[in-house]
Amino acid sequence: MAGEVLIRKEIVERVLARRGRLHLYDRLDAKRTALLVIDMQNAFVAPGAPIEVPGARAIVPTLNRLAAELRKRGVPVIWVLHQNAGDWANFFDVFVKPENRARAAQALEAGSELQKPWRELDIAPADLKVTKNRYSPLIGQSSSLAGVLRERNIDTLLIAGTKTNVCCECTARDAMMLDYKVVLLADCTAALSDEEHRATLENVIQQFGDVLTADQALALIR
Repeated sequence: MAGEVLIRKEIVERVLARRGRLHLYDRLDAKRTALLVIDMQNAFVAPGAPIEVPGARAIVPTLNRLAAELRKRGVPVIWVLHQNAGDWANFFDVFVKPENRARAAQALEAGSELQKPWRELDIAPADLKVTKNRYSPLIGQSSSLAGVLRERNIDTLLIAGTKTNVCCECTARDAMMLDYKVVLLADCTAALSDEEHRATLENVIQQFGDVLTADQALALIR
């Protein structure tokens, strides 16, 4: 289970030696924080889907509980959904073998069943939705997220979703380098293996943000 994957002792010791504390923030301002939920769509979450991440189904209850608590505190919940725009040849023509390219592109076309959010997610009417066409919604013109955050004066991002080591990590890296405070949620993210999940937790806590559980993050938000 993703939430049970621990950062290795040697990494914890390295972080403590470098900055003197493991966790970065003593509190998080609800008025300036947003929850980003990355790619929790049928294509990734549904059983048997073409790019299934089975562990993504396991994080849904914790993610739903977190989102409900954050809404009570006035924190916006933003569902970031991948949507292919037909303009990423550098991915499809290089990382996908020819006989699979059409199927891969169609899986996340606008309006397709696989492009929709997973049915067991509790999405509230007031939640926001943003589509992206790259791993990170903060790079270039990949999405409207930067403008959405700017309009709401957001400077802190809680990152959840899948895959931990691909779109979630790319988003965390870009966010930190754009001067956002970053918290990767260890029990609200999922990868294809514990090893890949742990690698991102360790990358993020060393260089790009904090790594907390949902309950730890809630304890900091007032």
